[in-house]
Amino acid sequence: MKKSTSQWLILLFTAMTLFSCKEAVKDTVEKSPEETKTAYSPITDADLENAVIYEANIRQYSEKGTFNEFTKDIPELKKLGVKVIWLMPIFPISEKNRKAKGDLLVEDIKDPAEREKYLGSYYAVADYEKINPDLGTEKDLEQLIQTAHDNGMYVILDWVANHTGWDNLWIEKHPDFYTKDGKGNIIHPKGTDWTDTADLNYDNKELWDAMASSMLSWVDKYDIDGFRCDVAHEVPTEFWNYASKAIRDVKPVFMLAESEKKDLFQGAFEMGYNWEGHHIMNELAQGKTDVNTWDEYMIRVEENYPENHILMNFITNHDENSWNGSVTERMGDASDAMLAFQYVIPGMPLIYSGQEYGMTERLKFFEKDQIPHEKGKVWNTMEKLGALKANNPALNGGKDAASYRRINTSEDSKIYAIEREKEGHKVIYVANFSEELVEFKAPTIVGKMTDVVRGSESNIPADYNFTFPPYGYRVWEVK
Repeated sequence: MKKSTSQWLILLFTAMTLFSCKEAVKDTVEKSPEETKTAYSPITDADLENAVIYEANIRQYSEKGTFNEFTKDIPELKKLGVKVIWLMPIFPISEKNRKAKGDLLVEDIKDPAEREKYLGSYYAVADYEKINPDLGTEKDLEQLIQTAHDNGMYVILDWVANHTGWDNLWIEKHPDFYTKDGKGNIIHPKGTDWTDTADLNYDNKELWDAMASSMLSWVDKYDIDGFRCDVAHEVPTEFWNYASKAIRDVKPVFMLAESEKKDLFQGAFEMGYNWEGHHIMNELAQGKTDVNTWDEYMIRVEENYPENHILMNFITNHDENSWNGSVTERMGDASDAMLAFQYVIPGMPLIYSGQEYGMTERLKFFEKDQIPHEKGKVWNTMEKLGALKANNPALNGGKDAASYRRINTSEDSKIYAIEREKEGHKVIYVANFSEELVEFKAPTIVGKMTDVVRGSESNIPADYNFTFPPYGYRVWEVK
């Protein structure tokens, strides 16, 4: 561990000298008349203010399901304002106790052809320091990361610290790393159906060193920019503080927790999942609640979380899509309004593979599948919202976020209107979160506005009478 850290301190000093301590991704160097290359340096808090994060499901992204096929599209994702690429787990997947469907394991399937269909869960890791050969080679991954860096993007790995697969090398080499029952048998995580995984026991401090060392190896070898940490709340916060410090002693990294547990954001993590907000969005879209619930939630966020905490806003991700339904299944006619909503509220918006193409199906989780690749309405909307997020400080959502103010209207139980403001810039979002056509007045929405999604300009007079269709919305940039 100390040896690796020393090596990286030398590398970091060299990089700082070469790049003259420039802030991350600020300058461009001419590469050719058709192409520019962005100067790279490690991620900073400033980069998080206007970032969009993309969850890359490499297996399902293309027909081949490889790094190289995804790398080709990185310049396209840049058009959507993507600044952080989160790679779902890229490690070899355990074969022992591999799941097929329901309670059926692959080893229970007699037909060899049928058995080959099931590729296992990304989250049943066989080796923390190797790459799943189905995805490509080490050089392929290096090219993906380099292409991202050249395009002003950062790459974070999905890290599964709570459990391993059943044929992980630690099972034989370090059985004391695992949780055991009264008979001394290693068990899967309690309270879950994750029978394809073995639970890790963080009472063993040797595990802390082994896990942190494995994380650091990816920073060392591949120049990874951070980690998205699976079920982070199931792992002791003290471990995350320990591991993140060891890594940050080598290089600044961005840490995302799949959690809302508050103490995780006192040290180890910059950003967490906006799970409660996501569930309220689903309920708003389904007519199960009204906008007052969202107001109450935003007050709780402000009161309960540290000021430097960032929320990741989403209307889909790999879990939601595969197990609870596509965006259109869950949100129906409100899908467009909720897509825009996740960009304009404080935090960082997430795009999940296929969402940008208006994907309406659930992706298979244990089998090969493929996202669509036809650009349409959703892509066009994301491109406009991504540009607004990138260029207008009023949508800053990091540790120095823009202000957030609810705008009163004459229909406050159905109409949700907010104003974001920073450095003299303003963005206004208004939506009808109901199934009825609503007429309303919003006295403070006055003046020259540009409709970001539709591209039109309006000069709204005082005391204007608005009419919004069911789940109609507007994103206005105030001039």
